[in-house]
Amino acid sequence: MEKNEVMKTKSSESQVMDGSDIMKLVGNEAVFSNFVDHKFQELDIDKDGKLSVKELQPAVADIGVALGLPPQGSSPESDHIYSEVLQEFTHGKQEKVSKTEFKEVLSDILLGMAAGLKRDPIVLLRMDGEDLLEFVKSPAFEPEMLSLYSELELPDGSLKDYIIKAFEKLTVDQGMPPASDSWVMSNVVEPVVESCIGVSNEQPVTQETFLAEFKKVAESAAQRLKEQPVIVAHSENTFDGSGIKRLLSNKFELDKTLDSALKTIPRDRHGKMSKEYLRVALDVLAPSAGLPPIGAVDQMDKVIQEVCKMLDADDGKMVKEEEFKKLLTEILGSMMLQLEGNPVSVSTNSVVHEPLASSSTLLQPPSISEM
Repeated sequence: MEKNEVMKTKSSESQVMDGSDIMKLVGNEAVFSNFVDHKFQELDIDKDGKLSVKELQPAVADIGVALGLPPQGSSPESDHIYSEVLQEFTHGKQEKVSKTEFKEVLSDILLGMAAGLKRDPIVLLRMDGEDLLEFVKSPAFEPEMLSLYSELELPDGSLKDYIIKAFEKLTVDQGMPPASDSWVMSNVVEPVVESCIGVSNEQPVTQETFLAEFKKVAESAAQRLKEQPVIVAHSENTFDGSGIKRLLSNKFELDKTLDSALKTIPRDRHGKMSKEYLRVALDVLAPSAGLPPIGAVDQMDKVIQEVCKMLDADDGKMVKEEEFKKLLTEILGSMMLQLEGNPVSVSTNSVVHEPLASSSTLLQPPSISEM
C-alpha cells in the first residue's frame, strides 16, 4: 500500500487529522440529519429551499477549513479536493441543489475525505520555537549548517543573503516552518535577520562568520516563534505502485473505474476518442490507483511523461473506446513497474493561516438546544 508516516515531533504540539471525527458524525443518522437541516438553513440565504453555486461556496471553503486543509490556493493537492467537492454538489452543472441532494452528497464527500485522511493523515504541527532551539543547541547543528553553507552559491552575497538563504533550506524536522511561505518570511525571518545582522556588508562570508551569526539569528527566530507560533500542515507519502497493482488485480473494479473515467471524455460522431485525453482520464482515475492529481507532484508528472512517450500516447490519434481503455491500462501497468523499481517519496509542509480551533461552523453539530 502507499506508505505515509506521521511525523515524529520532539517538543511541538501536534494534532493528527485522520478522519475519525467525521466518521462518528456521519455514522449517527439522527445527529447527521439534524446537522444537515441546520446547515442547509444557514446556507440557503434566499430561503428558496435550494442552494445555488454561490450559496454552496461557503460550505466548500468551510469543509476545507474544518478538516485542517490549507486555504484554497495554498497547494495543488488541497485545491484539487476543493474543486472535487463543488463538482460533486453540482454534478458539474450550474443547477441548484435540494436538501436531499445536499445531504447525500455531503455524506459521500465527508466519508470520502475521511477515508482519504485515514490513508494519508495530515499532521498539524504547532511550531513554537522549542524544536528550533533544540536543534541549535544539539551536536548536529554545526556539521549540518556547515554542509548547508557549502551548498549555498552566493559569490557576491552579503551575510544577510547567506542567513536568509539558509533559513529557506531549513526543514520542519529542524524546527523551522517553511520560509517559502510569505508570512513566515516577512514576520519571522526578515525581522530577526534585520535586528541581529543590521547592515553588515562583510565579504566574502567565511564559514566561521556564517556559523556564529546564524546561530545568533536562529535563537532569535526561536524566541519569535515562541511569541507567535506557526501552524504547519505536514504529510509524507511514498508512491510505490502498490495502489495501481491493487486496482489492476481486480478486474471488476478496474472495468468500473475505466467506465467512470471515460464518461467525461468527448467522442466524435464515430464514437472515437482522441489520445490527447488520456491524461484527463488518468487524472479522473488517479484516486482509485493511489496516485496524486496530475500537476500536484513534479516527480510523478515526470513518470507519466516518460510512460506516455514510451507508449506513443501523446500522438493525438483518434481511437475506439476499447483501444483507449487498453492504452490507459498499459499506462498504469508501466507506471506500476517504474514506481516499484523507483518509488517517489514526497513530503509536504504548508503553513495554515487558520487557528487549530477553527472558527468554521460547517462541521460543528448544532447545540443540544437546537437538536
